Amino acid sequence: MRRLALSILFVSGVLTVSACTLSFVRTSQPVADHAASPQSAEGRFRNPSPRPPMGVANGAKLWWDFMFNKPRGTTPPLPTPVLPMTRAALDAAPDRSLYRLGHSTLLIKLRGGFWITDPVFAERASPVSFAGPKRWHAPPIALEDLPPLRGVVLSHDHYDHLDRETVVALAQRTEVFLAPLGVGDRLVAWGVPQAKVRQFDWWQSAEIDGLRFTATPAQHFSGRGLFDSDRTLWASWVIEDPSNAADDAGLKFFFSGDTGYFDGFAEIGRRFGPFDVAALETGAYDRRWAFVHMQPEQTVQAHVDLQARVLLPVHNGTFDLAMHAWDDPFERVSAIAAEQGVRLATPRMGERVDLTAPQPGSAWWREMRRE
Repeated sequence: MRRLALSILFVSGVLTVSACTLSFVRTSQPVADHAASPQSAEGRFRNPSPRPPMGVANGAKLWWDFMFNKPRGTTPPLPTPVLPMTRAALDAAPDRSLYRLGHSTLLIKLRGGFWITDPVFAERASPVSFAGPKRWHAPPIALEDLPPLRGVVLSHDHYDHLDRETVVALAQRTEVFLAPLGVGDRLVAWGVPQAKVRQFDWWQSAEIDGLRFTATPAQHFSGRGLFDSDRTLWASWVIEDPSNAADDAGLKFFFSGDTGYFDGFAEIGRRFGPFDVAALETGAYDRRWAFVHMQPEQTVQAHVDLQARVLLPVHNGTFDLAMHAWDDPFERVSAIAAEQGVRLATPRMGERVDLTAPQPGSAWWREMRRE
């Protein structure tokens, strides 16, 4: 029994750490044939610059530290302040409203329809329900209370961004799923009707209800197990709501998914900027895996590269996925943004953000500290 428990802990730990940092075993078999993609080589997707090798010894030490040597303070001592959301309030909300539901899950209302990014409603960001990083707070709205969705926008297939149970629950209540190459294959294998799934390579776009969605580059990796490293693509997203009236300037929104800092931000800024709001990952970072997750300083620089007006830090406040203090992402990005004159939006979970004129928000995370 002890050996079985250790085996389960080992597998859970490897998958959890690999979702943030590395993959231990590679395979040449793709989810489907996406060999025509410029990002594909020998059955795997790749970044323009190769990911530095972690090495077996360093990978094992990282896993051990993550599982058994985590410092104190990586989870909050008090409950997260969450503003409950209701279906009635969502229906009454104006277009271009955004709500943080946790981690990288954002609910956005555009042209009367609701879109959600990387929906994760599971209690744990893990392949198993009994182990792995547990969320600090419940979503501000229950999965079954969400309004019917016009679409789901996915960045990649790691457990803290792609939750199978959530996807299956949403399959019949969502009109379209937008996913990077290979991620859509997973959805179909899980029972999502193929007619609802659209897959994208970098720089490919689709127009839906007058909105334009473009999958843009990111510097990351993919995989949900020990043997499927980089078989699916990862992406960031540009969402454009063009002007439809003389007094409407339109809206440009950027969602980073997971990514390290790279020169792709400047290229996205040149092609699509300036952005009104950029939702950029700020959390689960470490110098040992800086290639695939940005430090807060890099998050602010990415915001500058994108020519964005307001920075919305995401990928924080829900799961314990790194070795830094739970509030470190908020404090560091707030200080750096203030130094550089960058406008920041830090809504509470469940708090409405007006994407046309985002309010700054409050330092709500400081309410979660013990005096």
